[in-house]
Amino acid sequence: MKVLIVGAGEVGFHLARRLSEESQDVVLIESDPERAEFAQQQLDVMTLVGNGASLPVLEKAGVKGARMLLAVTSRDEVNLISCLAASRLGVDFTIARVSNPEYYEQGSVLSGDRMGIDLLINPERECAKETYQLLEAAAATDVAQFAEGRVELLGVRIREGSAVCGKTLAQIGEELAHFHYVTVAIARNGTTVIPRGADRLEAGDKIYLLTPTDEAQEVHKLAGYDGLPLRRVMIAGGSAEAHYLAALLEANSVECTILDNDRRRCLELAEELPRSLVLHADATDLELLEMEGVSGIDGFVACTGNDETNMLASLLAKSVGARKVVSLIHKFDYLPLVPKVGIDAAVSPRMSTVNAILRYVRRGRVMTVAALTGIDAEAIEFSVGPRARVVGQPLREMHFPKGAVVGTIIRGEEIILPRGDDEIRPGDEVIVFALPDAIGAVEHLFSD
Repeated sequence: MKVLIVGAGEVGFHLARRLSEESQDVVLIESDPERAEFAQQQLDVMTLVGNGASLPVLEKAGVKGARMLLAVTSRDEVNLISCLAASRLGVDFTIARVSNPEYYEQGSVLSGDRMGIDLLINPERECAKETYQLLEAAAATDVAQFAEGRVELLGVRIREGSAVCGKTLAQIGEELAHFHYVTVAIARNGTTVIPRGADRLEAGDKIYLLTPTDEAQEVHKLAGYDGLPLRRVMIAGGSAEAHYLAALLEANSVECTILDNDRRRCLELAEELPRSLVLHADATDLELLEMEGVSGIDGFVACTGNDETNMLASLLAKSVGARKVVSLIHKFDYLPLVPKVGIDAAVSPRMSTVNAILRYVRRGRVMTVAALTGIDAEAIEFSVGPRARVVGQPLREMHFPKGAVVGTIIRGEEIILPRGDDEIRPGDEVIVFALPDAIGAVEHLFSD
């Protein structure tokens, strides 16, 4: 499948890398010659220097032979015009990254349905949703929901002395048979493996689990964490992500305090968020954090526009006793640093955009895709068709790729944590966890 990507920034570069690794035919359009040259050197894709909203540039990139166009520059207008032009030239699917709500609110003359754009993605709003899920799951470093919210994928770091520390997965399965979860990956020392029964969990490991959402708190206890309700959250920074997150907290009756050093922005937030406390203050002021009671707070989220400030504020909040600390990170290169410096979790508006786009790019019957900030892997939810290659044989006899595992089968109202004798049937929804080199083979098995 030929895919055109407009913009070689963090989002476009990451998408191009992912898709090229899966042997997709990718053309990357970038207006900055230096950025385009960097992408050409680092990726196995065709790059073209030019404005993605220009018809001659799109035609030179082969837009008439493309099935999909992803417009992900930092400029809403360029993204919208690129998609509009591509749609008129016969591209099947167009997706635009759009931050300004005036462009996509219901009834707007520029809304996606009126312009013929298949998907408009607001990175800041998507990021706020992921942040709220992380705050609710106190022990989780990553959270993604599947099956309309009935199943959760959790990333959890194993604490010393937890119930599972030092045991193999087979032992844990026998001793804790009443707990309903599947371990789909273990990350240790920068390496991710799809585990088998003989693999042993150690303190400091980051494990990824699929579990019914209503049992997620039990998983936290197994990893050595207390499941406490979310009551008070402090947000550092008055960014768009902070605004969307505060609105979510207000809607769920969570007490919210926002700190920002821009007096004008504080006035705007105070007017738009009547149930939140907005303070004109510097979130890196340790004395202020202590005075405002961060030591007893359930969640602290650093949401300024500067990654370094966010990491510093997060570390300060952690040092004075905040229970769960989440840092907003824009640069993909910084994401691996987050657990190393002691921050509980990271969210990325750019990664949120990637997640929202990937489900439209995948072949087969893909319903949901979650790319994770902690590791280079994906969880993919498939709807199983009647002619899919996975239908009708026990999982133990299936030639499933080594770098992938079937985590959950949803059959009507039933959530099945699969064993070797289970079979996949037409109409099932199946969640698969896969490393990048196995994704193509997995999609092939689930295609009709």
